[in-house]
Amino acid sequence: MSELILRADEVHKTYHIGKRTVEVLHGVSLSIRRGESISIMGASGAGKSTLMHILGGLDRPDAGDVFFEKTSLGRMNSAGRAAFRAKRCGFIFQSYHLLPELDVRQNVLLPAMAAGNRRDAKSRAEHLLDQVGLSGRMDHRPAELSGGEQQRVAIARALINDPELILADEPTGNLDSHIGENILNNLFDLAQSVHRTLIVVTHNEGVACRCQRELILKDGKLEE
Repeated sequence: MSELILRADEVHKTYHIGKRTVEVLHGVSLSIRRGESISIMGASGAGKSTLMHILGGLDRPDAGDVFFEKTSLGRMNSAGRAAFRAKRCGFIFQSYHLLPELDVRQNVLLPAMAAGNRRDAKSRAEHLLDQVGLSGRMDHRPAELSGGEQQRVAIARALINDPELILADEPTGNLDSHIGENILNNLFDLAQSVHRTLIVVTHNEGVACRCQRELILKDGKLEE
């Protein structure tokens, strides 16, 4: 059995909106083994994206902790968490988050530049873009691409530093079903080919059932 790569222990998160207090996560615990694919479903506003951000070190819990391998993300300072995100974790967001002034190749290269991982970075970027079917679009800017093409750029960008953990937050939410299916094929094929751990937040049962484990976030806790 493969080793644990990510563990969440009794994670709590509360937001204060005006005079209201909204407790989103009520003691979420989760263990994920290296190479697993996990889906997290739940109603709108259930806290799926909040949990994803905490698992990836973009946010901190109010209580509890998250461990990558055996290292506490909660005890890291902001620089340590930024280094973790740059080198060990790849994010794919629903809204792509591509920089409009850069071309496709440059957008994919950004995480490698940020991590100081520049050796052979250009050839790695071009190889990934070829894998997602965009070898002929490398010099184009995001505005010249369709939504599906932009999401494929985001997948290539997430993989440029060869991260052990890939976090995808509603990766097909802005795409029609046919394009979304192609995007998922790219994502799962690439993750499995290099035995990477994949966590997908989704509202789509068809997406969830492609993962090895399906979890539901309900009332602030995860259910198998």
